[in-house]
Amino acid sequence: MRTTLLVILVFCSLPGNAASPPEGASAAEMRIRQIEEKLRCLVCQNQSLADSSASLAGDLRRQVREQVDAGRSDAEILEFMVQRYGDFVLYEPPFKPTTLLLWIGPFALLAAAALMLVATLRRRRRAAEDPALDREGKRVVERVLGPLVPPHKHDEGA
Repeated sequence: MRTTLLVILVFCSLPGNAASPPEGASAAEMRIRQIEEKLRCLVCQNQSLADSSASLAGDLRRQVREQVDAGRSDAEILEFMVQRYGDFVLYEPPFKPTTLLLWIGPFALLAAAALMLVATLRRRRRAAEDPALDREGKRVVERVLGPLVPPHKHDEGA
């Protein structure tokens, strides 16, 4: 399992073979690139379809090209990919009940971390305060260290 994950990570981090279209690229090539930027590589998951070098990404890029050549609109192409692969294929999935965790999850984790930080800081502040000694505590300290005399009274006697 670790080996497979490592191979996928290394493979996805290699420079992609779908480089940006050259400066004189046609409108169709620019459109294809824009559509590919809106789609997520299903293998790499953290790269757009345009940037991924995974073989599945190449297949999906071919499907996008075929859809563009067939005269479909951007919305139709994206809808085709969502029907086939689910909302996860979109780099920005829509806000709906099935994707609620994708949209709310990071904010919920951030709020939980902030609450934990506040609780930890409060706990540390309370622990840092020196508790006052009761009579028994003072007797134990005097037995070990000698009589407790405040410094200013000690200086007056000299």
